[in-house]
Amino acid sequence: MSPVSKESMTKGLWLGLLGILIFSVTLPMTRLAVGTPDAPQMSGLFIAMGRAVVAAGLSALFLIATRARLPARQDWLPLAITAGGIVFGFPLFTSIAMRHVEAMHASVIVGVLPLATAAVGAMLHRQRPSTGFWLCAGVGSALVVVFAVLRSGGTGLGVSVADLLLLAAMLCAAVGYGYGGRLSQHMRAEHVICWALVISLPFTLPLSVYSWPAQALKPVSWLAFAYVAVFSMWLGFFAWYRGLALGGTVRVSQVQLVQPFLSMLFAIPLLGEKLDAVTVGFGLAVIATVFIGKKMPVGMAK
Repeated sequence: MSPVSKESMTKGLWLGLLGILIFSVTLPMTRLAVGTPDAPQMSGLFIAMGRAVVAAGLSALFLIATRARLPARQDWLPLAITAGGIVFGFPLFTSIAMRHVEAMHASVIVGVLPLATAAVGAMLHRQRPSTGFWLCAGVGSALVVVFAVLRSGGTGLGVSVADLLLLAAMLCAAVGYGYGGRLSQHMRAEHVICWALVISLPFTLPLSVYSWPAQALKPVSWLAFAYVAVFSMWLGFFAWYRGLALGGTVRVSQVQLVQPFLSMLFAIPLLGEKLDAVTVGFGLAVIATVFIGKKMPVGMAK
């Protein structure tokens, strides 16, 4: 893998930031769609599979319109791994968890994602981040764990299980981001997510039909579902995978550290949640590590 130019790095970071801006609304919108234990709406399974079906339909139209070629033989397995992470794992785990935790709480847990993505990216691209880089990423992740422990105290087993589901979702996303970012280096970034969705359709379609809501739902739940289907599951990846391809997965992944704070901000008008000093403090502390880690060197493995 050749060194990334400064121009490509800058463009990749801006595209990555655009993708993260779109993704940062995902948790509040998922919370709206899934409801609460006292007022449940859609099931986590339907949100995860249904949004993938909608995005797969849009993807099929896009692939036809752009006359996309079938992926090469060696790309099918990475596409399947990408789909396992971002079409199945991340949406399903987050959708189930979001009924039991507020979006602001979940937003801070998301802060562990840059470390996981950087680790996967370094492995796939044979890069060697410096000790300082890993130290910054590790500090940010440790802050997330401390926050989860503090917030889980006295709130019962449900929240602890939800935190574990969110952490599992982060791992799935990191794998999907890493493999999708590598595919984007020789495939159109838009085609990567489109093919991942299309090849998942034989599984997502029957599961979405099986889990179709039996009761009437609030209109706002369907609007939230539409957002996660069109933007979170589809358009956001157009910018995100292009950013990873241009700027490098290890570097651009650190832009995700701004996602917790953005998600918290969106949760205020969308859900009526309120910021407290502890959440703001941990959120800002996690975000601050990106500005330090961004300056740490990332070399190539020998």
